[in-house]
Amino acid sequence: MNKTRIVRTLTLVALAALVAAGVSCNSGKQTAGSGQDSAGSAPVKVFKVRTERIAEKLTYTGTLEAGREVTITPEIAGKIARIYVDEGDRVGAGDVLAELDTESTRLQLKQAEAALAAAEANFKDARKNRERMDKLFEENAVSATQHEKVQLAYEAAAAQLDQARAAVDLARHALDVSIMKAPFSGVISARNAKVGDVINPMMGSFSPTSGVLKLVDYSRVKAVVAVTQSDVARIRKGQEAILRTGVYQGRDFLGRVTVVNLAADPTSKKFRVEAIFDNPELLLRPGTFGDVIFEVRTKDNALVVPQAALVEGGFVYVAEGGRAVRRQVALGIQNTNIVEVTGGLREGELVVVEGQVGLEDGAPVVIKEEVAR
Repeated sequence: MNKTRIVRTLTLVALAALVAAGVSCNSGKQTAGSGQDSAGSAPVKVFKVRTERIAEKLTYTGTLEAGREVTITPEIAGKIARIYVDEGDRVGAGDVLAELDTESTRLQLKQAEAALAAAEANFKDARKNRERMDKLFEENAVSATQHEKVQLAYEAAAAQLDQARAAVDLARHALDVSIMKAPFSGVISARNAKVGDVINPMMGSFSPTSGVLKLVDYSRVKAVVAVTQSDVARIRKGQEAILRTGVYQGRDFLGRVTVVNLAADPTSKKFRVEAIFDNPELLLRPGTFGDVIFEVRTKDNALVVPQAALVEGGFVYVAEGGRAVRRQVALGIQNTNIVEVTGGLREGELVVVEGQVGLEDGAPVVIKEEVAR
C-alpha cells in the first residue's frame, strides 16, 4: 500500500516538472518573437544603393482643351431653316451641319444671271460696233469724235459685263455660305441656336462668339498650365511632357510643349504654357484637369537613394555590421521619389529607409526587409 502511494507521488512530481519546462519554452518563444531581439537591435528596412536614370521634374495642374475647335457661324444674315446635328454628335469633314433659308438668295441669283445675260448681249453688240467703226476710221470715213464715242460705249459695255458677272458670283457665294459645313472631323460640343432664329452677324443681333454650333476635335488635347517665373525659363518649346489624370491612374500620356508664352499674365504674373497630347481613344475630355510633368534635367547612371532615406540635415543611416552608421551625403538631382547622391555613399551599400526615426549613430539594428524603392 505504501509502495503504491510512493509511485503516485513520483508520477505527480514528474508531470509537474514537464509542465514547468513547457512554460519555460513558451516564454522563450515569446521573447524571440517580440518586436526587438534579445540584444535590443532596432528592426529596419533598407535599400541597396544603385545607379539608374534620374530626372528632375516640374509638375503643374492644367486644364484640358480640345486640340482644335471652331464656332460654326454663317457669313451672311438670314433665318435658320435647318439644323441637322445636336450636341454630342460626331461629324466628318465636309458634312452639312445647318442651312439658312435660301429662297431669297436663289431669287437674287436668278436676277443676277438674267442681268448677266443682258450684259453679255450688250457687250457683243458694242464690240461689233467698235470693230466696224475701227475700219471706217482707218478709211477716214468717220470723224475722230464718232470713233471715240463708239469706243467709250464699248468700254462701258465691258464694265457692265464685269459688274454683272460679279453679281452672279456674289449671289452664288451667298448661296454657298448659307450651307454650314464641318471644316474637320469632330464632335458637336454646343448648339446655340434653333430653327427659325434670324441672325445677322454684321448688325450685332447675333453673337459670333457663340455661333450656331461649336465643333471640337479632341483626338488631340491641349493642356494649359500657368508656370511661375522661376520655372518658365527651364521649359522650352518642343520639350517632352507627360500628362497624368486621376481618372486613368497609372497611365502616362506623352506629348510635346507647343507654346511657352514670353509675357506673363498681368494679374497672376504667371506664364501660359501649352502642351499637346495625342488622344486617339478619346479618353481625355476637354474641360477636365490633369497634372502636366516637365522633365527639366536628367542624368543617366546616377547613384540614387529613395527620398525616404534622407534625414534632416542631409544625413542617411547606413546598415553596416549590425549597426546604424550616420553618414553625411552630398545631393544632386532630386524628384518626388528618389535623389541623386554625389558624395558620401558607394553603390551596394544599404541605407535605412524605414525605422530611422529616433535612431542614433552606432545603434544596433537588424534588417527586417530589403526594399526595391
